[in-house]
Amino acid sequence: MRLSLYTSTVCHLRPEQIIFQIIRKIHHPRYIKKEAPDHFGTGLLTAPLAKPVSLREGTFTFLNLNAGFNGWEDSSNGPLWAYNLNYMDWLNQPGIGTDECTAWIDRFVGETGHGSIGLQPYPTALRIINWIKFFSEHRECATKARLDSLYSQLYLLSRSVERHLAGNHILEDAYALLIGSVYFKSDRLIRKAVRLLKRELDRQILPDGAHFEQSPMYHCILLDRLLDCINYTHGSLPEQFDSYMRDKAAAMTGHLKSIVWKDGSIPLLNDSAYGIAPAASEIIDYAGRLDIVSDSTVLSQCGYRKMESQRLEVIVDIGNVTASYQPGHTHADTFSYEMRLDGAPFIIDTGISTYNKNDRRQYERSTTAHNTVTVGGRDSSAVWGGFRVAGRANVRIIEDQAGIITASHDGFGRRHLHTRSFLSGTDSLTVTDHCKSHLETVSLIHFAPDVKILSAQNNRIETDKAVITLDGASHVEIMDVETSVEYNRFRSCKAVSIRFSESLTTVITAL
Repeated sequence: MRLSLYTSTVCHLRPEQIIFQIIRKIHHPRYIKKEAPDHFGTGLLTAPLAKPVSLREGTFTFLNLNAGFNGWEDSSNGPLWAYNLNYMDWLNQPGIGTDECTAWIDRFVGETGHGSIGLQPYPTALRIINWIKFFSEHRECATKARLDSLYSQLYLLSRSVERHLAGNHILEDAYALLIGSVYFKSDRLIRKAVRLLKRELDRQILPDGAHFEQSPMYHCILLDRLLDCINYTHGSLPEQFDSYMRDKAAAMTGHLKSIVWKDGSIPLLNDSAYGIAPAASEIIDYAGRLDIVSDSTVLSQCGYRKMESQRLEVIVDIGNVTASYQPGHTHADTFSYEMRLDGAPFIIDTGISTYNKNDRRQYERSTTAHNTVTVGGRDSSAVWGGFRVAGRANVRIIEDQAGIITASHDGFGRRHLHTRSFLSGTDSLTVTDHCKSHLETVSLIHFAPDVKILSAQNNRIETDKAVITLDGASHVEIMDVETSVEYNRFRSCKAVSIRFSESLTTVITAL
């Protein structure tokens, strides 16, 4: 590994992360059996969102992969599959029986401490919330042995908060600590959880309501969990902090309303896929049931912009990496865009299919997998190692108003500055690129699987949905690629590679 790649990555970390990375190499908090307090329980304002069905007749389905139970440490389908197994979301799926749930809980209690995956902070945090949801609905199932295990897991989490990772991981830890400490009425843990949650919400929720990792999927996950906090802790916290959480939830809900497509689905920006987070409509309804009302917000600090007309919807990325110290879910997609025509996908993000550290993961984060320009085959930001980013593109916004957006970035080096503008019309979008370089400069466009390319020439690409005229192209090539709107599922689609020198104007006109 090149030293410069490593140093360019580490230099963005917070000192706290580096310190706790070192501490974790030396010391891992052990699971210690604790007795739960005699007083426990919480009331709800409304029913939380149900979890998807992932357990049927002894077979688990996570990430579209099916398998029977082969132990809590089973990583044969990848580490993320094993994480999902240990979340125990299925305790709250529709139609599952309480006897089946308690059998799985008792199995985990009996086998706790014999492995490492299930006791890592992130799956522990999510499992704590899922157990509390189950016990809140089925209080008769909250036996002493089960509560002792739950409290022991909470105690472990309180000593192993993921300060070394930060980002959405530490926010999930804070959510679980808050819900768990209120459930067990532990004033000491409540104070710790409130401090941690406030600090992380202030750091991670941008002024326009977006989560700073810039993934609509994670935004939905984290907003759902914040609503759970409001739901499960009402009346147990100072009114000022409850109002604070509600304000943050309202801002996040407003952002969600602004970023979704007209059909309510999320754009697949950065690490986003369908089938993981609750639907946006469900989350917005959940917020409404908690008396959290918000209007759509103006997209700003998140780096995304939406351009709409009667026939077109376009979302463009003109943002910097806002999660600078935790860019694990960031792609090298500066100035990429997605487009829908008459409500249907036309130009798409190729999505994500895996978190395994392999060639596919590297490709899905690369500039080549997005609808933007690459110079000399380089990535606009140096994504590597599955979840790392070294050098990053620095964006300068030149014009940002309704109907026209222009920005430049230096991700390919100062000698290869890329400037792109978007101009929207009633039924057309004009994309203009300027990039003076002696290296090969290519603009990429990825089409939805059902789009048919009828012809492709240097000045004109015809599809069954729209006509694309080109000014400045020297060569156009049609490519066969794959898109993944869900984990581990692929669909074939077409993309075009448009080579140009210095400038290229691309006009996409709906038929």
